[in-house]
Order: sequence, then C-alpha cells, then structure tokens
Amino acid sequence: MNDRYEAGYGDDQYGGDQYEIVGYDDYGRPVYQQVPSRQQQPQQRTYDPYGQQQGYAQGGYDTGQQQPIPPGYDPYGTQNAPYDPYGTGSQAPAPGYDPYGQAATSGQQPRVTEQTAYIPQQTRPDEDAKTEAPPAEGQKAGEDGEFAFVEEPDGESEDVIDWLKFTENRTERREEARRRARSRIIALGVVLALVVAGGVGYLWYAGKLPGVSSPGTATGTTVAAGAQKRDVIVVHLHNTGKRDTSTVLLVDNTTTERGTTVLLPNSLALTDDSGTTTTLAKSVDDDGSSGTRDQLDTVLGTDIQGTWRLDTPYLQNLVELVGNIEIDTDTDVPDPDAKKKGAAPLVHRGRAQTLSGKMAVAYATYRGPGETENAQLKRFGQVMQGALRKLSSDPSAATTTVQTLAQILDPPLTDKDLGTFLARLADLAKGGKYQTVPLPVQSDGTLTAGTSDSVVKNILGGTAKSPDAGSAVRVAVQNATGAKDDTEKARVTLLGGGFGFIEGGTASGAQSASKVVYSDPADKQNAAEVAKTLGLPAGSVTKGAVSSGADVLVVLGQDYRPAAS
Repeated sequence: MNDRYEAGYGDDQYGGDQYEIVGYDDYGRPVYQQVPSRQQQPQQRTYDPYGQQQGYAQGGYDTGQQQPIPPGYDPYGTQNAPYDPYGTGSQAPAPGYDPYGQAATSGQQPRVTEQTAYIPQQTRPDEDAKTEAPPAEGQKAGEDGEFAFVEEPDGESEDVIDWLKFTENRTERREEARRRARSRIIALGVVLALVVAGGVGYLWYAGKLPGVSSPGTATGTTVAAGAQKRDVIVVHLHNTGKRDTSTVLLVDNTTTERGTTVLLPNSLALTDDSGTTTTLAKSVDDDGSSGTRDQLDTVLGTDIQGTWRLDTPYLQNLVELVGNIEIDTDTDVPDPDAKKKGAAPLVHRGRAQTLSGKMAVAYATYRGPGETENAQLKRFGQVMQGALRKLSSDPSAATTTVQTLAQILDPPLTDKDLGTFLARLADLAKGGKYQTVPLPVQSDGTLTAGTSDSVVKNILGGTAKSPDAGSAVRVAVQNATGAKDDTEKARVTLLGGGFGFIEGGTASGAQSASKVVYSDPADKQNAAEVAKTLGLPAGSVTKGAVSSGADVLVVLGQDYRPAAS
C-alpha cells in the first residue's frame, strides 16, 4: 500500500480540501494549511501556522472527512525527543518561540519545537534531505542562501584554548629562564674581568708584573734619585739623665713609597753661620733646633721640614701609648734604678723582646763599656722603628697620640703635621717597606764620596749644596802638623782672605807636607788661591776627593808656617 499523497488528490474539483501557504520550514520549503471547502461551514479557530493545535493525519487515504490529529500523534517519531535539526543533543526551546522575531519586541526568544503540516505533494524531510545536492564551493553544508546558525563544540574550543595557554606559558618560562641565565653569565664575566684587572693593576703598582715595573720603584724606574719627592723630619732625643743627645732623620719617600731612619753620629762635622766648623752634638746644644736644621741642610743638601725634640720622658710615654713594642735586642741592659750590683737586667738580650716605656728608654740610651757611639745610636733607631710599627696608620688617630704626649713642638712643626707624617711612616713600617741605616763619617766627621752616593744621594736625595754665585769658597781644614793651635791660626787666615772655613778635625798621624785638594776642575783656581793665602807652595795643589760640603780640602803638614799674628 502506497502512503505517498498523489498529485491532485483532494482538489477542490473533487470536493476535497484546499491548501494555502502559511510559511516556510527550516529548509526554505513552503508550509501549507488546509482551507475548508465551500461545502463545509468555516470553523472559528485560532490561527496556527504549523498546525500544532489541529491538523490532519498523514499516511492514510482520504475518505473525504476531516480527521483530527489524535493527541500525541508524531508522524516522525520525535514526540519523546526535543527538536534538534543538527543532532547536537540540545534541549527543546520553550513554548512560544517566534523564529522570525515577530512576537518579541526586544531580546532573543527561545526556540520552540515545530510541527509542520505537509500537503500530499510534499515529501518527507528525511527523504528530501537525502536527495539534496551537495553544497556549492565556499558554502557550508546546510546553506541555501538563507542565514543559518553554525554551532561549534564549546568543549573542544575550551580545550584548545587551555592547551594554547599552557604552551604559551611554558614558552615564556623557558625564555625567562634563558634571560636569567644570560644575565648571570654576563654578571659573572664582569666580576671576573674586574678581579683580573684589579690583580694586574696591583702587580703593576707593586712592581711584581714580569717585564713591567711600577712608577717610582727602584727596579726599572726612570725617576732620578734627586727628582724623587721626600718628606724629612729631624728627631733629637735628649737624655735628661745624662744630658746628652742622639739625632736621627725620619725620611718618607713618597715616590718610591719607602721609609727610612737615617742615624746621624754626633761627630758629624757642621758649619755655623760664621763659617766655623762644629759637630752635630755641639750644634744641638749651642745653636738649638733651628740652627742645627739649617746646617744639616747645608752639609747633606736636604730640605728638612721640621724638628721634633723628643725628651726621654716623652719617648717613654709614646711607647706606653702605642701599647709597648717588640724588637730584637742585642745586649742586656741593667736597670738604672737598681741600687745593688748584680741585679737582674731590666732588658734581656733576645729576639722579639717586649719592651715597656721604661725599658725602651733604657735600651735606646744604653752605651756599654767600650762601645762606640754608633752602637747606642743603632738601639735608638730600633726603638723608633718599633714604635712606628705599633702606631696607628690613621692620621687622625696618630695626631691624637701626639697630642696626648702634651709636648711643645718647635715651629713650624704642628701636632697635625707630625701626626700625619708619623701615620704614613707607620703604614710603611707595618708593610715591611722601612729600613734603618747609619750615615758613615770619617774620624774627623766629614763625609766621603762613597757615603754621599749611598746615603746622601740615594736616600736623602741631596748633595752638598754649592755656594751661591759670588759667595765665599768653603775650605775644610784638617790638622796634621801635630800642633793643635795651627787649626785656629789657619781659620783666622782663611776668614781674613774671604774664604769660608770648615772644621776638618785632626789627622791620626803627623804629615810632613801639606796638601790643597780640589775635586771639581772649576775649583782648581780656588785651590791655588787657598794655597797662596796659607803660604803653601803651588806644588801642594792636587786633584782628589773632597769632603761633602767643602769646595777645597786643606791638610796642614809640618811644612805649614802660620802667619805672624
């Protein structure tokens, strides 16, 4: 039995019902509604474009009578399932859905399940869908020119978005880790470069870099000894118990960064303002600090900035302020306050002996039986260097120590100047850049050429200052006649002739012939004038070594005949 409706079945000419278009379905096909025939009385009913409230059954033969659709009739078997044309499983829209937006004035209305009445000429939707042509190129399935909704699976989209976010975050973390690693490598490289540069700079500055020496160092330096900058202070130690003195020079070579204590023997020959030769010890007692400083500058060719008079009580206080000292002692020193003979020594001989203030003073001023003056002077130099090693290297702290001594300094030296100077020497002494050397002199107190080169030139950076242009020629006189009065007679004669006089001391033995010696060829004529003034033969003039500070040296022999007074 064929269930399809035949064309023309139920036409009005056969007394059947008529149909009219009331709308279109989801596929764009017309939807018809049966119109009552003329033979039938029109019925009053609510307009139902889809025939949901009242329709006619499909699938049977027309008997010519109206057959109402029984309740629950579902020609496609969709009664128990919501309408879902795309098979997405969504729930049915609420009743009253207006697919064309005619009933709603604003907002989007929910869709409703549609039931469509079909005329006999229409085919079923499922069969018609099977015969539809494939979509045109560039057109999605289900598009026939009308607007259609394309629903995408929300669950899969969220998964894709989450995956993209995860991938992006992981990539960013990797890039951030790479940037941090690069930053660490760059920082490490900068630190290593600074360390290497600092090490090379220190080696260069210290003169330890192979093939290169630092400026001012003794090895490979181009700075001449005379061009090096030095700060010099003379220190006079006055022993208040025995009323004798000891003198040293404290030298700070700022060019080579070396410190030195130069020991000056009391027998060093000096010349006073009148041209008379004297000794260092006599100059300190007679001329005082200022006069002695000027005479030392003349003999040594130095530029002494100040004089520090250090009496033994102040030396004791200095050692106690720095917290005692440690030095290598070369002899046992008895206690000067001991009343019994054979008492234990105050200072013991040995290495790294700790000395208090009283012990330091006793050791610095001690001169044993049969010892020379140089032995005592060496001990004083040891005490000075030991005190510098314990003194603060900070200028402010060193100045405070000097001020605590509460001594009156000789102008132009001030507490601040002395404290700053001692702080620099303390730093050199702690760093092992400090030495103590004696100034060798001959028996007559004069300097030799070797002494001038090793100490005066290299350490003090000086030479005997030449007299100014037009000034008197300085003549050193050494007595070898055997008569002590001949020196004074020669001094009077030379001063009267316009020459300067320097005490050269007494020779160890008498000499028969006198000598007039010059070292600089420019002084040859001056030597001849000196010989003529003293009544010596012209053949006595000869070239040789002259003591520092003099232009001409005269050795008076037994052939010398003083002028009648």
